[in-house]
Amino acid sequence: MMTLQNDLLRLTPFQAVIFDMDGTLLDTESVFRTIVFEVCDELGFEMTDDVHQSMIGGSHERTNQLLVEAYGVAFPYTQFDHRCRIIMNERSQAGVPVKPGARELVGELRERGIPTGVATSSRNPHAQHHLGAAGLLELFDTIVTRDDVTNPKPHPEPYLTAATRLRVEPQHCLALEDSHAGVRAAHAAGMQTVMVPDLVHPSEEIRALGIAVMDSLNHVRRAAFEPS
Repeated sequence: MMTLQNDLLRLTPFQAVIFDMDGTLLDTESVFRTIVFEVCDELGFEMTDDVHQSMIGGSHERTNQLLVEAYGVAFPYTQFDHRCRIIMNERSQAGVPVKPGARELVGELRERGIPTGVATSSRNPHAQHHLGAAGLLELFDTIVTRDDVTNPKPHPEPYLTAATRLRVEPQHCLALEDSHAGVRAAHAAGMQTVMVPDLVHPSEEIRALGIAVMDSLNHVRRAAFEPS
């Protein structure tokens, strides 16, 4: 049973760490939520919390499918997607905020010589831009985006691809995620998976996967490296 485990938990030793990007490393999901509601309103559709939450962590294709299911085939997804990207880029010009503990955890991993990667459902230009704007781009050994895989999350391919590039077996990787789709992907890849919730909290189904939930990446760092 998955519980909120913070300081009580000690992680199993790992040889590499693979991070999700939006909502895990970058504090972008709340910004994107505002944009999604604004753009839907511009286009004459009413976004809801339920529809928005179902989109979190999903691929471009999955988001398209969800919006068509919610609003019908007349929903102008291409226009919606283009407008969201333009506004997101405008609002990230001054920099992209990172989640609490992200810099500290990535820095400690680098000091210890532990390989790190990113596995994201975002397209490569988005990932490169946002990680660069946050000052994190050069800190990772590999970045796997939607453009690098055939099957996006919740399929394990993004995480398996990252592990292959890092030359570490999946069972020796720690995966850090904030979304249900991401948790499913990392768990299916056979990785030690920790959920650090952002806008979405774990459901009973996600809890049943037997992974840990922690409040922040600071808690992950303590669970990984501080003595009992």
